[in-house]
Amino acid sequence: MFQVCVEAHFDAAHFLRDYQGKCANLHGHRWNVEVVVEGPELDRLGMLVDFGEIKSVLAQSLKVLDHSLLNDFPFFGPKGVNPTAENLARFLFQEIKRDLPLAQKSIAWVKVYESPETWAMYKED
Repeated sequence: MFQVCVEAHFDAAHFLRDYQGKCANLHGHRWNVEVVVEGPELDRLGMLVDFGEIKSVLAQSLKVLDHSLLNDFPFFGPKGVNPTAENLARFLFQEIKRDLPLAQKSIAWVKVYESPETWAMYKED
C-alpha cells in the first residue's frame, strides 16, 4: 500500500460552547492540516496521485475557513457541533473526499493540529 501526504495551514478562531475551561472563550489558532491518500498501485508515471491535485482541493477547503470564526459555519453553527480539532478533521475529510477524484485510492486520514503538540485525526472504518 502506498501513501502520500500533503500538509497546509490556515488561521481561524473558535470557542467551545458548553465547555468549562479557557477554551470557552474566543481564541485563535494556526491550524495545520495533513491529508493522506493511499492506494495499492501507482500510475504509469510512478505516482499514486499528483501532490498538486491534493494541494488544490485542500487549499479550496481551507480558503473558506482561513481568517474566520469557525463557529459561524453551518457545520459548527449554533445547532451544529463544537468546532473542536476532532470535528474539524472530520469536516475536512468529508469535504476533501467529496471534491477529490480518487479511482482505486482513498483518503486514509486527515489530521488537524491545534498546536505543534496537540492534534486530532479522522479516518473512516
